[in-house]
Amino acid sequence: MIIKNKVVERELHKEQKLMILMVLPITLFFFGLFLGGPPSEMLAGLKKIMLSPTILVTDFLEVGGIGAAFMNVAVITFFNLFLLWRFKMRINGLLIAAVFTVAGFSFFGKNIFNILPIYFGGYLYSRYQKIPMRNTILVVMFATALAPIVSEISFAGILPAPYSLISGIAAGILVGFIISPLSAQMLKFHDGFNLYNIGFAAGIVGTVLTSVLRSLNVTITNMNTLYLAHHHTITLMLAMFFVYLMGVGLYINPAIPKSYRIILKYTGRSITDFTLLLGYGMTFFNMGLLGLAALAYITAVGGVVNGPVLAGIFTVVGFGAFGKHPKNCYPIVLGVILAALVIGYDLSSTGIIITVLFSTTIAPIAGTYGLGVGILAGALHMAILTNVGSTHGGINLYNNGFSGGIVAGFLVPILDAFKKGED
Repeated sequence: MIIKNKVVERELHKEQKLMILMVLPITLFFFGLFLGGPPSEMLAGLKKIMLSPTILVTDFLEVGGIGAAFMNVAVITFFNLFLLWRFKMRINGLLIAAVFTVAGFSFFGKNIFNILPIYFGGYLYSRYQKIPMRNTILVVMFATALAPIVSEISFAGILPAPYSLISGIAAGILVGFIISPLSAQMLKFHDGFNLYNIGFAAGIVGTVLTSVLRSLNVTITNMNTLYLAHHHTITLMLAMFFVYLMGVGLYINPAIPKSYRIILKYTGRSITDFTLLLGYGMTFFNMGLLGLAALAYITAVGGVVNGPVLAGIFTVVGFGAFGKHPKNCYPIVLGVILAALVIGYDLSSTGIIITVLFSTTIAPIAGTYGLGVGILAGALHMAILTNVGSTHGGINLYNNGFSGGIVAGFLVPILDAFKKGED
């Protein structure tokens, strides 16, 4: 037994933590087999996914079919968990967030082809700096936010073959090589109030790369390929998985019903690793609870659970291990919803749903400054988000992380100045 913040829980070995996470790709794999139809059809769908430009928004459920999309996610998640095992990584909150975020965005934007050059670039950076690869894995996992640049250059007809393929791979390697030093600098800008730090760094890199391409008269066209059918089996599968996470949490720490309120006291500002502060039981329970809350919201507004929405759900769940909980998320969500209503947006549209979900990247602002400021931050996030996508041309999948960094970098210094004035 181990004790963390007076919370007693069963001790888990590293292999047990990996097996708990391994349930995710196993579930997705068999779900894909169940809904995927004949193997030839699924393989054809996977081929479409890997050969398509993946600029925002390219929904793999629509491009390759449900079975192929779930297979793509399962393979990528297996790959990342293998890396964690191979390099003997300690399974902490941020790594859990990375696994779930990469899995979520593998429903739209990431595939095995366009992420591998970025991993290789991270490997080259580790060799250049003479540091272990395990030191760069986390950053590289998140850096796959820029995977669409690989697919766009490779398959959008920007250059003739085979130069397009070579150039696309080279761009991915460059991203993987430069993202580590950049992400460390970007953290200073928002001071830990934007949980999707790599999303902000990726927005900067994406803006630079897009500007270079546009200066060469290359046109990057935003996509709007969405799966728009209601598929209640997907919702049911997700609900069962989130109940599983809560069940695992209760098994590890049976005292959670009495002690869950402890987690609500944390602001969520980086670094708030719930696995270190409160143990794995509380962490998995919080993740499952956030997942069910996200599903409840989507169901309430009548939204479709498609690729981008799945990415939003999985990212919220993943960061339930690193900074997010219901108390610091709901003011941000409320701010986005109020802004959307004032502007006149449809709350059931995919664009608004994913904005609501991803906006929780700035949950630490609400956790630190309270309900009113949280609502203001959410509304400001909504306003900025609708205008920043054009700067990076849609090649940064973590668009909300970019917007969240701007909101935090703008709002927090002002709030601190007023706070000091009051003192």
